[in-house]
Amino acid sequence: MSTLTQSIRPAASLFVILTILTGLAYPLVVTGISQAILPALANGSLIQKDGQNIGSNLIGQSFTNPAYLWGRPSATAPTTYNGQASGGSNLGPLNPDLAKAVNERIATLQKADPTNTAPVPIDLVTASGSGLDPQISPNAAKYQAVRIARLRGLTVAQVQAVIDKNTEGRQAGLFGEPRVNVLQVNLALDQLSVLPKS
Repeated sequence: MSTLTQSIRPAASLFVILTILTGLAYPLVVTGISQAILPALANGSLIQKDGQNIGSNLIGQSFTNPAYLWGRPSATAPTTYNGQASGGSNLGPLNPDLAKAVNERIATLQKADPTNTAPVPIDLVTASGSGLDPQISPNAAKYQAVRIARLRGLTVAQVQAVIDKNTEGRQAGLFGEPRVNVLQVNLALDQLSVLPKS
């Protein structure tokens, strides 16, 4: 047996063994454990309505009807909340395009609710780094409560109760900020009142 063959055989054997262990066995074990312990998370935290997948707790959706809670703007392309093109706009704070986009978003919010004179929360006019945020701040949700209540024929207290019910606290009570899941609020609002026809 040549020296070259003696050198290649252990390397090839090790390659095959590691490929089986790390490329096949390990992923199957991890997938099996995650499916057994946390199947909802392992399958994308999907939200179903009437047996149909309508979204995920992990990826935002675009809502433009003023009777719904609006989420954080998305800068993904070619469509908003595109999970295959996660990313921000990469516009710096001094970029005039960012200022223009923010002003347009403020104008849209004010047009939807001309009587609201409260300061517009920053997360309603700026996109996140991922462009996929499914949540907004409690302040951003509260800002929209009067508009939603008026358009749905509900009291502000009813809308705020739905928002409060779908507000998550800090992770482990320490990390992050409280946040409101936009899709969950809108689903709950649809159960509470019929969406007005546009």
